[in-house]
Amino acid sequence: MAESGGYRNIQKEQAHQAGQMMFFSNSLLADEESDWSPIHDAAYNGRLLSLSRIIKQGTSVNLVTLEQVSPLHVACLQGHTACAKTLLEHGANVSIPSVAGNTPLSAACGSGSTACVDLLLQHGAPAQGASASASPIHQAAAKGHTECIESLLQYGVDIDLSTDQSGSPLYTACANQNLSTVRRLLQLGASVNHSKDGDSPLHIAAQLSNPELVKTLLDHGADHRAKNKAGSQPVDMAPPNSAVVKLLRLTTHTDGI
Repeated sequence: MAESGGYRNIQKEQAHQAGQMMFFSNSLLADEESDWSPIHDAAYNGRLLSLSRIIKQGTSVNLVTLEQVSPLHVACLQGHTACAKTLLEHGANVSIPSVAGNTPLSAACGSGSTACVDLLLQHGAPAQGASASASPIHQAAAKGHTECIESLLQYGVDIDLSTDQSGSPLYTACANQNLSTVRRLLQLGASVNHSKDGDSPLHIAAQLSNPELVKTLLDHGADHRAKNKAGSQPVDMAPPNSAVVKLLRLTTHTDGI
């Protein structure tokens, strides 16, 4: 299993030893003893009957790994809504953050599981997340999960929520070249000129030399004359003689007419 910013390359291997199932996680997380438990395995793989049996046997639903990853985290990461619901019904902490600051809601947004997102929000999960580095709306924007974004907005998340690391959700979507997400965010009212450390979404779109992205931002009022902290305009960020340069220069010429 791998999840950016959250569960750094957590992997599981299964081995039979003396007739028993042993669970091992990434060597970065544990040496002699495993921190990947049977309840994590059941939740991760969507094995609802096994999960229910393990809970009935007395295993805590809030058992965590060394990185504070809970069964609810991994169920939501995989989009196993029934397992997540069972864990919540048995007292799972809906807002527990991992060491990296990821909550189950962050995991669900990163995986695009709208059903898990809605379930967690209904159970009181903080819509803005536990840390700026693992903001649910930014996770969804980075991966292009617009339905998750819309669910978060219904629970009061600021569409222009900005972090030092990621900028606004629109900036994040542009940086990941998720055109459909960019369009949806703009339709929902995202600020087209909200910058990250001086760079606007148009700056990053120009730097990435993505004409469709640039045109979409321009169509929604992006300021093509805006300067970043280095004094560069979007056209200065684009590769020379690229389609993006031609598009931006045409826009400047049209302005002057």
